[in-house]
Amino acid sequence: MTVVRSILFNVSFYLVLLGYFIVAIPTLLMPRRAILRLAQIWAHTNLALLRIICRIGVDWRGLEKIPSGAVLVAAKHQSTWETFALLILFRDPTFILKRELLWIPFYGWFARHAGMIPVDRGGGKAALVAMTARASTALREGRQIVVFPEGTRQPAETEPKYKFGIAHLYAEGVAPCVPVALNSGLFWPRRKLVRYPGTVRVQILDPLPANLPRREFFARLRHDIEAATARLVAEGERDLAA
Repeated sequence: MTVVRSILFNVSFYLVLLGYFIVAIPTLLMPRRAILRLAQIWAHTNLALLRIICRIGVDWRGLEKIPSGAVLVAAKHQSTWETFALLILFRDPTFILKRELLWIPFYGWFARHAGMIPVDRGGGKAALVAMTARASTALREGRQIVVFPEGTRQPAETEPKYKFGIAHLYAEGVAPCVPVALNSGLFWPRRKLVRYPGTVRVQILDPLPANLPRREFFARLRHDIEAATARLVAEGERDLAA
């Protein structure tokens, strides 16, 4: 039944996505808040489909720790799940994403209009400087910047590979950084069809204040996220084994 439910969810997910793409076309003529609100509704729809079809729920922890206004959000990245689910937590979110995603029809148009920040991962220092400048401007506008410090999805329990670029962005000193741990990869595994029933746990950790030394910030961020993620993965594994 898990495989059948997974196939049904995947078909539903992409049909719903196509429907939202069509509905979203008029938002290209509206302020960016319109496409962001529609994207948040889409995220809620996906979470409902996961709950109803795949029996995958969500346990949000520590939401009260998210500051109001501008904030840098550094999240663990195990799955496609967090690329949409984290949208619902913020008033004016923007994600840092690889530049190639903006070339995708419809998705790229909407992402660009919403003010998502592309980065050329092969562009070296110049790309990092350009990304940092755009993100700093967004933070000064009071937006919430969501970054995946590992750059790409990593399976649960895989050795983490954090990129130091997050420290360069943080060093601008514009806003505090909120670390986010999660265990989504146990239930929506990277590059796999199957969605396993259970509860995705998301832990919002204590914010790191602005203006810490870059290397201290980087070490603390990595430690805090990985320690919390290990606990959440252990909880999720007990659920899967039950």
